[in-house]
Amino acid sequence: MRILILGGTAWLGREIAGQALARGHAVACLARGESGEVPSGAELIATDRALPDAYAPAATRQWDAVVELSWQPGFVRSALAALGGQAGHWTLISSTSVYATAAEPGADESAEPLAALDGDHATRAEYGEAKAAAELASRAVLEDRLLIVRPGVIGGPGDETGRSGAWAARAARAPDEPMLVAAEASLPTQVVDVRDLAAFVLDSAERGSVGTVNAVGPVVPLGEWIDLSRRAGGHRAGTVAASSAWLRAQGVEQFMGEESLALWLADPDFAGFSARSGHAAVSAGLRHRPRAALLADVLSWERAQGLDRPRRAGLSAARESELLRLLAAEH
Repeated sequence: MRILILGGTAWLGREIAGQALARGHAVACLARGESGEVPSGAELIATDRALPDAYAPAATRQWDAVVELSWQPGFVRSALAALGGQAGHWTLISSTSVYATAAEPGADESAEPLAALDGDHATRAEYGEAKAAAELASRAVLEDRLLIVRPGVIGGPGDETGRSGAWAARAARAPDEPMLVAAEASLPTQVVDVRDLAAFVLDSAERGSVGTVNAVGPVVPLGEWIDLSRRAGGHRAGTVAASSAWLRAQGVEQFMGEESLALWLADPDFAGFSARSGHAAVSAGLRHRPRAALLADVLSWERAQGLDRPRRAGLSAARESELLRLLAAEH
């Protein structure tokens, strides 16, 4: 197949490009190229998508499949106008952030979306509304050639957010020191491995699959995720559990960010954020590698980055020690 990836130099796009090349497809990546190099064997169509003639080099060719990764509605609309007629199949990488609420566990693709952003340029705070606008624009042009893939949390090697590797990295960083965990071990986590997601996108393009699917990972209780992470990292000390109420009172960030408990999400308004239905994607061919394998691989990547580096998710050693002292003093 002749595959055009609108992007292809950052994490997911590069993974899709690399896997496509490994399957024997011809791959072109249309991007500025500032996020990194394209995989060896791919063609870089270097362009700024904000320019009026950005798609001219690609618009003269026919593409068996196009993969769109942008969340800027203006970029999506201009790509559709320039390339929609040249594509046999089109995949829009959307997001579960398009949904109006995250409060309902088990919600599927029929859940109500946010109102689409009215405009071409979105701020990060408007991400969900921007992806909703991208979906509307894509449906209007492509009709029966369109697959909309809505990932949730993406993890695995290369996860710069630090979410999927935080607990395994913590386990490996201090295997003989007690680990602070949330007492509510049943809270859900839901991580799709970037490699499994990329394989699903390519499988779907090869089959010409259409429709809309939540490409989310299997729901795994937080306590089980932590246990698997401890096993991966060789953690030998015990855990110390603190209630979500206590953690929130101490100002511990939820889910991600500096000085957070990664993937811990106790806010009832987000009870379904990590527990959406992924049945449609699995029925369409999405396959998930074992969580232990995901964690072993992401830990290898974490080690290469440096276990002691400043993190975008997870507690620092100093902050964890401080919290453990406070908790011990109260008991």
